[in-house]
Formats: sequence, structure tokens, C-alpha cells
Amino acid sequence: MINSATSATSGTSGTGTSTAKTGTANDATAAQDRFLKLLVAQLNNQDPMNPLDNAQMTSQIAQINTVTGIQQLNETVKGLVSQFSTQQLMQSSAMVGRQVLVEGNTLARDSETGKATGAFDLAGSAASVTVQVLNAAGKEVGTVEMGSLPAGRYNFAWDASKYEGDDTLRFKVVANNGQTAVGSTALAIDSVTAISMDNGTLQMQLSRGGMTTQSGIKAIL
Repeated sequence: MINSATSATSGTSGTGTSTAKTGTANDATAAQDRFLKLLVAQLNNQDPMNPLDNAQMTSQIAQINTVTGIQQLNETVKGLVSQFSTQQLMQSSAMVGRQVLVEGNTLARDSETGKATGAFDLAGSAASVTVQVLNAAGKEVGTVEMGSLPAGRYNFAWDASKYEGDDTLRFKVVANNGQTAVGSTALAIDSVTAISMDNGTLQMQLSRGGMTTQSGIKAIL
């Protein structure tokens, strides 16, 4: 009985060494091979008075099949994720050169028209809405009166043709209902210059600096 166990164990060890040297079997196949050799050794050396029953053997075989199936499923999922990321990157390349709305309070200046433009989301109805145009130092250099507005998204333009500074203009939305302030979200007009993938997340490079994700784009203009 002892000699038989020693022989079975030695056979398992030799096969494992050979597999490690050749490197021809994948992890799942190697695991199955080790399991079967150990199971044969267990059957050869089991107690004749207390043999391994069918339920135990079936359970062990089911366990190794489950592990193998999970390994194969993981590899399949990895392949699908890689293909999806590549496809997403190729499709999103059409965004390069497109103008988009993203959260931000910088104004886009058009050298031909002299207009500085931006947008904002108004959280609720307001009796009075004013857009304050600010220079880099935060000083007000102009205003755009929007009047009374319901909740929603609005674009605006300020005539910057007479503004002599070359700094980046910013804006602030002041919305009120009497003495009550109404919330708003400033939106900047920018354009996409490049697309990249970072840890499975699509990243878009903007022309005026900075990055945004797909979820960060509020609108495509």
C-alpha cells in the first residue's frame, strides 16, 4: 500500500516538472491534470473499510470543472472588454474637431466676429438673470442682461471686440427671484482635439487645455 502511494506521488511530481519545463499546457489543463492524478492516488490508497463514496467523488470533479470554467470565462470576458474598448475608441474619433459644451466658466472668443460666447444651465425660474463678464483678475468688464427666464439651458454672447486684453475671459451667472438666489451651472464652449483610452475610460483632450470624459460632455454643437 505504501509503495503504491509513493509511486503515484512520484508520477505526479514528475509530470508537474515536465509540464513546467515544456510550458505547453495552459493553467486550466495543468490544474485538471494535477487534480486527476491526485484523485487516482487517493483512490489507490483509500481505506478499504471506508472507501470514497460516489457523492464525494462527484463533488470533487464538479469543483475542478467549476474552477476551469471560471478561468475560461475570465479570459473570454477580458477579450470582449479589449475589443469593446478598441471599438469605442475608433467610434469616438469622430468627435475630434467637434465643438462641445462642458462644465466651466471660460468664454470662447471668436477673432472674426469679436464675440465671446458661453452657456449655462438655470436650475429654476428666475425673474432676473445677468451674466457678468470677468477678466483674469476677476474684475467685471461687461455684462449680458438675460431678463426673466424659466429653468433650462441658455447660450449668450458678449461683444468683446472693444476689449483690449488678451487674457482668458470668464463669466458668472447671477440669477434671482426677488431676494432669493436661483442656482445655475456655468458651461464652456470648447472643441475636442484628441481621443485616448485610460484604464478603460475614454478621455477627450480639449483645445483650451484639460481633459473630459464622455459623461462630462453636456452637448455636442
